Amino acid sequence: MRKVAEINRGLMSEQRRQWVAGAASAALGAALPGGAWAAGSDKPEKDEVRIGFIPLTDCASLVMASVLGFDKKYGIKIVASKEASWAGVRDKLVNGELDMAHALYGMVYGVHLGIAGPKKDMAVLMTLNQNGQAITLSKKLADKGAVDGPSLAKLMSKEKREYVFAQTFPTGTHAMWLYYWLAAQGIHPLQDSKVITVPPPQMVANMRVGNMDGYCVGEPWNHRAIMDGIGITATTTQDIWRDHPEKVLASSGDFAKKYPNTARAVIMAVLEAGRWIDASLQNKLKMAEVIADKAYVNTSVDAISQRILGRYQNGLGKTWDEPHAMKFFADGAVNFPYLSDGMWFLTQHKRWGLLKSHPDYLALAQQINQIELYKQAAAQLKIAVPKDPMRSARLVDGTLWDGKAPAAYADAFKLKA
Repeated sequence: MRKVAEINRGLMSEQRRQWVAGAASAALGAALPGGAWAAGSDKPEKDEVRIGFIPLTDCASLVMASVLGFDKKYGIKIVASKEASWAGVRDKLVNGELDMAHALYGMVYGVHLGIAGPKKDMAVLMTLNQNGQAITLSKKLADKGAVDGPSLAKLMSKEKREYVFAQTFPTGTHAMWLYYWLAAQGIHPLQDSKVITVPPPQMVANMRVGNMDGYCVGEPWNHRAIMDGIGITATTTQDIWRDHPEKVLASSGDFAKKYPNTARAVIMAVLEAGRWIDASLQNKLKMAEVIADKAYVNTSVDAISQRILGRYQNGLGKTWDEPHAMKFFADGAVNFPYLSDGMWFLTQHKRWGLLKSHPDYLALAQQINQIELYKQAAAQLKIAVPKDPMRSARLVDGTLWDGKAPAAYADAFKLKA
């Protein structure tokens, strides 16, 4: 039986290699003519760009830009580097081992301000995806009736003990989604629970051995917990903030200034890859087959494909078609680095005591988010950009965020540090 399984795995790997080769050829065959930004004064300053990623579904546009050869079209070679933790990504961006990275939005801002480890000027080149994260509660909690926010709050008030929740990086997106959601239920994340940091690929294993009651992480590690029978999905992050910003393509500020043509070339390659992924369900499924590989996410295709196709279940028998599943392009609406998106993370850093005083919210976002570079790349691909670098959204607690009065917004929350 073991021999048969090994042969089958070998056949699947060969089929995958053949598909990748064919898809890459087709993608490049359909590419726009010409070598924009790849010759003369616009030629990339670096031929090879080392880009870090964490094993998560939302690394897909970065990986597929390399696998499908979109990088070559713009005169660069993306070397995708699999990293073990967000802290490792941070350190390698700061010391120059990585040129760029698939990164947590709030992590980039935290490093820039020196509240997330070493201080370094940082740059957000583009948004990689929206939506597609979740909060998982342990099956043990679910068996006691805690299956969503209100029932979790009820259980925690009735059964007093230390409740442990995990996020992936202290200033990152998952920490902020977790804190925001708990606070919306009347649970103070820093007073009513213990919060720990766990790298995304280690979440399921840690829940299996009872190290936490719940966690917030990106896919496929929420669906994986359901498949393994150890957790349930209490909420999705798109239910906390529909079309929220999630991962970004980040570099140091110095890199963006020194190598603008290279940065623009990478943005264009990743935009094309995101457009390819979102073009059809078939492409999404093919993407899932690629990134499930050991070299990338290292899980089963099914763990990735179900939620990327919008087929959700909560682990308790409820299934639904999710209209706001993870998006990589959506006609370019995903990728613009809105100033208000970056500013929102700063408001939450202030809310939870990571920042001791109000920063200059707008000035920081204008410094970090490389809107002009993004606009130049989008223009070459005839991708529309919004007229206003601010956008608004109403979050799960009914609060409106529009970026207009960030200090007042941060101070107005009832539950805060």
